[in-house]
Amino acid sequence: MGSMMQRPMLLLGLLALLLIVLASSVAVVPETKQAVIVRFGQPVRTFNVYRENEEFGQTGAGLIARIPFAEQIVWVDKRVIAVEMEQQQVLSTDQLRLEVDAYARFRIVDPERMYVSAGSVERVAAELRPILGSALRNELGKRQFAALLSPERGGIMDRIQAGLDRIASQYGAQIVDVQIKRADLPQGTPLQSAFQRMRTAREQEARTITAQGQKNAQIIRAEADASASRTYANSFGKDASFYEFYRAMQSYERTFLGGSGETSIILSPNNEYLREFQGRGNR
Repeated sequence: MGSMMQRPMLLLGLLALLLIVLASSVAVVPETKQAVIVRFGQPVRTFNVYRENEEFGQTGAGLIARIPFAEQIVWVDKRVIAVEMEQQQVLSTDQLRLEVDAYARFRIVDPERMYVSAGSVERVAAELRPILGSALRNELGKRQFAALLSPERGGIMDRIQAGLDRIASQYGAQIVDVQIKRADLPQGTPLQSAFQRMRTAREQEARTITAQGQKNAQIIRAEADASASRTYANSFGKDASFYEFYRAMQSYERTFLGGSGETSIILSPNNEYLREFQGRGNR
C-alpha cells in the first residue's frame, strides 16, 4: 500500500521538475523589450535588438530558448527613455545668469554593450545626466541670452545632442533628442538689473541707428542740393531769361501761397518785383 502511494508522489515530483526545467528553458520576448542572455555573468547572445525603421511584428520578439539554471535573461527596454536634468545656472556672454531646465531622450541600441559598461538602463541615465548639464553650461556659456530666443537655438541643441551622443554610444545608447524646457532669468534684483541692462543696450542701439539715419539724410540732402545747383547753373548758362523767370515764379509761390493768409502785401503795379506780370514787351 505504501509503495503504491509513493509511486504517484514520485511521478508528480518528476512532472513538477520537468515543468520547472521547461519553464527555465524558454521565455517570451515582448515587442517592447530586448533580451540579453547572460551565462555565468557574461553576455552570450541577444534577442529583439533595436533596428532602425523596423516594422511592428517583424522584429525578433517571440519565443526563445536558453540553458536552464545556467543562463539568465536581462531585460532592456526598447522604447525611448527620458532623462531629466536638474536645474542648472548658466552665465551667458552678456553676463546674464540663467536658470535652465532641460531633458534628453535616448534609447538602447546595443544592449550587450549597455550590460557590460553600465549594467542597467537606470545606470545609463544616471551617467548621462551630469554630462548633459556640463554640455549645456559649456555651449550656452558661449552665447548671448537672445540666442535662446532666436532660430539659432536649434543649432545649439543639435551641437549639444551630437556631443552627448558620442558619450552615450559608449554605453550602447543613442540620443534621440535634447530640448530646453525653460531658460529664465533669476527672480528679484538680478532679474530687474538684467532688464535694465537690456533696456539700456536697446536705447543705445536706437540712438546709434537714429544718428546714422540723420547722417545719411544730410548726405542725401547735400547731394540733392548740389545736383539742383548744377541744374540751375546749366539752365542759366543756356537761357538766362528762362532762369530769371523760373526763379521769379518760385519767389511768387513762396510769397503769395506759402504764408498763412493773414498777411497783406501792398505794392505798386510798376514795382520791379512784379515785372514778370507786366509781360516781356513792356520792359
